[in-house]
Amino acid sequence: MEKVLKPMSGYLALIISLLLLGFCIYLFILGVDDRVDNNVTYLIVSFICFAVTFFFMKGLMIIQPNHSRVLNFFGKYVGTVKENGLFFINPLYSSQKMSLRSENLQGQTLKVNDKMGNPIEIAVVIVWKVGDTYKAAFDVERYTDFVKMQSEAAVRHLAMSFPYDNLEDDHAPITLREGGDKINSILEQELTDRLSKAGIIIQEARISHLAYASEIAGAMLQRQQATAIVAARTKIVEGAVGMVDLALKKLSEENIVELDDERKAAMVSNLMVVLCGEKAATPILNAGTLYN
Repeated sequence: MEKVLKPMSGYLALIISLLLLGFCIYLFILGVDDRVDNNVTYLIVSFICFAVTFFFMKGLMIIQPNHSRVLNFFGKYVGTVKENGLFFINPLYSSQKMSLRSENLQGQTLKVNDKMGNPIEIAVVIVWKVGDTYKAAFDVERYTDFVKMQSEAAVRHLAMSFPYDNLEDDHAPITLREGGDKINSILEQELTDRLSKAGIIIQEARISHLAYASEIAGAMLQRQQATAIVAARTKIVEGAVGMVDLALKKLSEENIVELDDERKAAMVSNLMVVLCGEKAATPILNAGTLYN
C-alpha cells in the first residue's frame, strides 16, 4: 500500500554539507603545508570530514514537478515522496525515480476477429498515469511494459466481444463502428480493471483506427453498398406506392375519369415504372385506345 512521506527540507543539510566541504579543504591545505606540524593528523581529519560530507550530500534529493521517489531501506518499503523541491532523507535509503505525468500510448494496429468472426484492424490511443507508486514499483515487473501488454489484451478482448457493424447481426445493441462513446467507456473500464493491479489510472481511451482487414475489405464494401441500395429502393417503392394510391383516390373523388380494373392496372404499372425507374421515362403518345 502506498505511503506518502514528507521529508525535511534539504536546504539546511545543503548548507551544512557546504560548510563541511569548506572545512575539509581547509584541513587538507594545512595537511600538505610543510610549515605546519602534525600534517598527517590534519590529512586524516580532512578525509574523515570529506566522508561525512559525502554522506550528507548523498541524502540530498531533488524532485521535479509531477515526479516522485520511492524509498527503500535495505529492501523494506519506507514510503513515497511526491512533493517537489529539495529534501534531505536518510542517506542509507535507496530511491527509485517515478514519473507521475500523463503519458500517451499509441497502440499498434492489431488484426483480430470480431464477434462474427470477420477479420478487422483496430488500434487505440490511451492516456494513462501512475496513481499508486507502490504497486507500480513492486507489484509488477516494469510497469510500462505491463501497460503495453495488458492494453493490447484489452483491445483484442473488446474487438472479439462486439461485431464490427450490424450487417450480420441486425439485433446487435452495440457495434464497434457505431458504438462511439459507449464503446470507449467499455474499453476504459476494461483497461482500468486490468491495470489497477499495477497502480495505473486510465484517463482516456479512444479507438483511433477501425477497418475491415484488407482481404475482406472489398467484399464488405460491396455488401455495404448493396445494403444501401436495397434500403434506398425500399424507400422509393414505398413512396411510389403512396403516390399511385393518392393519384387513384384523387381521380375517383373528383370524377375526372372512370377507370375499370384493367385501366387501373395499366395506370399503376406505368406510374410505378416512371416513379421507380433510374432514368427519366420517355413519353409515348397513344393515338388509339388502351385495347388498340
